[in-house]
Amino acid sequence: MNGLKVAVIGGGSSYTPELVDGLLRRGGELPVAELWLADIPAGEEKLAVVAALARRMAARAGSPMTVHTTLDRRQALDGAHYIVTQIRVGGLAARVRDERIPLKYGILGQETVGPGGFANALRTVPVILGICRDIEALCPDAWLINFANPAGLVTEAVLGHSAVKCIGLCNVPINMVMTAAKLLGAEAADVAIDFAGLNHLVWGRAVRLKGQDVTAAILDKLADGAALTMNNIPDLKWDAAFLKKLGMVPSPYHRYYYMTGRLLVEEQAAAAPGGPGTRAEQVQAVEEALFARYRDENLAEKPPELAKRGGAYYSEAAVSLISAIHNDKREIHAVNTRNNGAIAGLSADAVVEVNCRVGEGGAEPLPVGDLPDDALRLVQQVKAYERLAIAAAVSGDRAAALAALAANPLVPAAADTAGLLAEILDANRQYLPRFFGQQ
Repeated sequence: MNGLKVAVIGGGSSYTPELVDGLLRRGGELPVAELWLADIPAGEEKLAVVAALARRMAARAGSPMTVHTTLDRRQALDGAHYIVTQIRVGGLAARVRDERIPLKYGILGQETVGPGGFANALRTVPVILGICRDIEALCPDAWLINFANPAGLVTEAVLGHSAVKCIGLCNVPINMVMTAAKLLGAEAADVAIDFAGLNHLVWGRAVRLKGQDVTAAILDKLADGAALTMNNIPDLKWDAAFLKKLGMVPSPYHRYYYMTGRLLVEEQAAAAPGGPGTRAEQVQAVEEALFARYRDENLAEKPPELAKRGGAYYSEAAVSLISAIHNDKREIHAVNTRNNGAIAGLSADAVVEVNCRVGEGGAEPLPVGDLPDDALRLVQQVKAYERLAIAAAVSGDRAAALAALAANPLVPAAADTAGLLAEILDANRQYLPRFFGQQ
């Protein structure tokens, strides 16, 4: 085969046209000969719809890239050079449960943080590690770009429990860069942010416009009500005094940690009878509309409605990362990889989200040094939770699972943690055989 083979596990996802768009736009630097979209039998119909759109997009672009589909991921992985994982184990129905169950206990319900993210991790980690076993056997030199949530935790599971070369990716940092550029009236290429933290817990320590530090200007705009959020997070405004004391640009997800009570009220109202529903329930409606568009045989491009899905700039982040590896660009990308001393106060093997120099050897984290004490304590607590959650997901150990929930900063000390865990496990029984004495 002359050219690259790229495999997408979870190829029937509504995000896939984003990725296809990025591959086609960078065809000159990424010679993809074969794009393999793999999914499970339950996703077969969506897989066929997405693949048909991908083929129309390739034809319109005049690309020689061929698009293949399979329900056998090993066929997709065999000989692949790059793999993108964008799976959601249990689909949106499981996400709805992830969001609603914690609300019954007076706790935030969200797909990647808190108890909802914990449930997602329990389902996802064993599946991802199964994929890694196949990668080790069929394409051991390939790079795995993990977009599956919770991305940082899943990436740490891969790096800690397999020999796969893996980089975790999230679209939050690129969204923050794009938003900062808009706030400054500048081109995104002229804006750089020094990122440090964990996935969905990352701060912009400094924002630069053409090399000049403009962090204070961005904080002033946020304090004055400017929006820096994403479609899946309510645009609650930041307190000016708090931002000044913080001295860093918070990510949209920091609202879950810094505005917990306000967001809980928002979620409870949305989930109540007569409300718009949880975010997952809203996404179900967005997905239905998206796939109606995807089925249109006259559509041969990424539709603008896809921006409502929450994956804005995913293709730019993913494809530019792959290109940086393939072409040994030594570019700076904010990704999830081993700390290796980048953030003081965390172990070398802890997966962090920081700026890295990316080339053919992977991601080399750039030194961050010391985080402010309050930020470091929060990062350390979330990292302790993540490690306990990984141990529980791998072993099926209920004690480790209970310890993970208790360590999560979004689970109040007074919560009925044991009852919450029991309900999460029971609701996900079909995906968690190890917790029920099966393998």
